[in-house]
Amino acid sequence: MAALCVVMVSGCSTITQSDTQVVALTSVYEGNPVQASCTLTNDKGSWAALTPANVYVRKSNEDLDVVCKRGGVPDGLLKAVSRAAGSMWGNIIFGGGIGAIVDHSRGNGYDYPNQLPVKMGESSVVDKKVSTEQAQAAAAAQQPAGATKVTTASSPQPVAPAAQVK
Repeated sequence: MAALCVVMVSGCSTITQSDTQVVALTSVYEGNPVQASCTLTNDKGSWAALTPANVYVRKSNEDLDVVCKRGGVPDGLLKAVSRAAGSMWGNIIFGGGIGAIVDHSRGNGYDYPNQLPVKMGESSVVDKKVSTEQAQAAAAAQQPAGATKVTTASSPQPVAPAAQVK
C-alpha cells in the first residue's frame, strides 16, 4: 500500500529518469575546433565548462542558454530547446495530472539535445525534434536516383494476375 501511495504522488519520470543530463559541448570558429570558456544556464542553475567537455546539467522545462567566450574571437551563443521526454507523455496519458505536475516542476520529464555545437561568432538553436526531422530528410535525399522505393505493408501493391491452370 505504501508503494502505491509513493507511485501515485510522484511522477513516472521522477522514478525512471534522473534530474540531470550529460551534454557534449564543443566550439568551432571558422570551421576549426577552438577551446572556449562557456556558461550553460537554465532556471535550475548555471554551469561553467572549457570546451570540449561533457557537462552535467539539471534538466528543466526551460531552454538551456549557452554563451562561449574566447579572446580575439566573437562570442558564440546557443539555445538548446527543452523537449518533453517520452516518459512525460506516458505519465500524462497513464498517470494523470499529479505525476505530470511533479515531473514538470522537477524537470525530470524533459531532455535537451545531447550535442551542443557552438559556432563562435554565431547565434544558433539546437532542437532534438528538428534534428530528428533533418536526419530523416537527409537520409531520404541520399537515396540514389533510380533506386527502388521501399513500400510498407500498408501501401497498396499491384497484384499480378494469377496464371490460369488448365
